[in-house]
Amino acid sequence: MKYMGEAPQEELATGERSTRNRVARSILDHGPSTVATLAKHVGLTQAAVRRHLDALVTDGVVEAREQRVYGARARGRPAKVFALTDCGRDAFDQSYDKLAADALRWIADTAGEEALVAFARARMAAQAETYRAAVEAAGPEGRTEALAKALSADGYAATARSAPAPQQGEQLCQQHCPVAHVAEQFPQLCEAETEFFSSLLGTHVQRLATLAHGDGVCTTFVPRSRPTAPQNTHSASASTAGRNPA
Repeated sequence: MKYMGEAPQEELATGERSTRNRVARSILDHGPSTVATLAKHVGLTQAAVRRHLDALVTDGVVEAREQRVYGARARGRPAKVFALTDCGRDAFDQSYDKLAADALRWIADTAGEEALVAFARARMAAQAETYRAAVEAAGPEGRTEALAKALSADGYAATARSAPAPQQGEQLCQQHCPVAHVAEQFPQLCEAETEFFSSLLGTHVQRLATLAHGDGVCTTFVPRSRPTAPQNTHSASASTAGRNPA
């Protein structure tokens, strides 16, 4: 990875640059992280992590923010976490955001909102077979985890974990989204993805946060109680084809 603002090679040793890349990569893979968490993931002391974070903050690659808490909040000041900035996130992949945004704007302008929604749903339906196979192969209690692994294979750096009290269920977290910047302008992409998750998991899910809205991670709440078989994605999409997403 080569992040923007990187110092010339003669000013930054290769080892230092490589370690900073590992710190940034850990934040990409695991989402906004505390110094203690980063130290554990990259195998450094907390003092060393802070030194690299200071450099990454100076270069505009990461930023410090208060940890967002879903559910009941414990007493005391929220922990400080470090999250990738848009600049830092862009360094991990080659972006065609402008081209994609222009294409979607053309669809909306020439064919209307319904065509844009149809495109967003068709995009998710094209991935349905692989994702459905992964979910159906898992037991009822392992579907969210199976979906997270399938998403990670496609570059979403996804995880599944128990939701904090008092919620009864799981949180599906995506630390990365290849279309996050486009989704800022076209939330229909996020809405279609949420519909898709609901149909795969066979239950109503709730999107709590998105990278497109400036959150550090896309978070979807999956209720614990759900049917034992996922719904048919095509049938679910067809039943909502005439309605705009909420």
